[in-house]
Amino acid sequence: MRVIFMGSPAFAVPTLEALVEAGHEIAAVYCQPPRPAHRGKKLQPTAVQARAEELGLPVRTPARLRSEEEQQAFAALQADVAVVAAYGLILPQPILDSPRLGCVNVHASLLPRWRGAAPIHRAILAGDQVTGVTIMQMEAGLDTGPMLLAEELPIGRDNAGELTEKLARLGARLMIRYLGEPEAYPPRLQPEDGVTYAAKIDKAEARINWTRSAEEIERQVRAFAPAPGAWFEVAGERIKLLSADAEVGAGAPGTVLDDALLIACGRGSLRPKVVQRAGRGAMTATELLRGFDIPEGTVLS
Repeated sequence: MRVIFMGSPAFAVPTLEALVEAGHEIAAVYCQPPRPAHRGKKLQPTAVQARAEELGLPVRTPARLRSEEEQQAFAALQADVAVVAAYGLILPQPILDSPRLGCVNVHASLLPRWRGAAPIHRAILAGDQVTGVTIMQMEAGLDTGPMLLAEELPIGRDNAGELTEKLARLGARLMIRYLGEPEAYPPRLQPEDGVTYAAKIDKAEARINWTRSAEEIERQVRAFAPAPGAWFEVAGERIKLLSADAEVGAGAPGTVLDDALLIACGRGSLRPKVVQRAGRGAMTATELLRGFDIPEGTVLS
């Protein structure tokens, strides 16, 4: 098929690679424009742009698709289908209508649960046991379009980074399966029951509130790892928690219960495993305590 690919972050790269490997003709790759990154504020291309250029594919990075000029340029590609994976820009109706088979999206949840911007993080935070990928026909609403194909994936103890990689690979496989035989997957309306929305992550959500249960905080740690990283403060310094286990143990919330950094929560306690100090790499809790004393009885904020 003649395909327009639309995606930006690393999640979308496996789908792009799978399309190329399957022999589809990539008419163009659309991604968000390069943005300032890191301390030098040098313009950084998206992961999709970087990979597309490595593959020798034509790349377009419009800031928006609302102008008639951009929409005409899109239509001029005469694509059979537009494959969308975490593109990050709203697609106006003329864009949705342009390809012969419309715009087909890789969505990282089992719709209608977790429509919206952050389905992977929200599934972990909510304690979902299972998530998955839905291949869906796009329409004007927020992830409301008909479903074409879906497959489950257990979450287990994966953090957001690990789960994103697995869902990205699953999404790539499902998209190739759909494009190989579109007529075998007729559109199905999403159920009206079970709709939830995955709001964009606010960095303020990453601060740990020790009055919550250890199970909730452990899920928070996984949902925000590796970035932005759930965090707490001690002695005026912010410490990120990248991995932790919920354990038994009781005390005033936020109090360190032993010399190995067991921390009391509203219910149960939390044992940090991997942490990160500002400006440093990830380290074990044991390594942290060798150079940063946090004795029993310390109260964390």
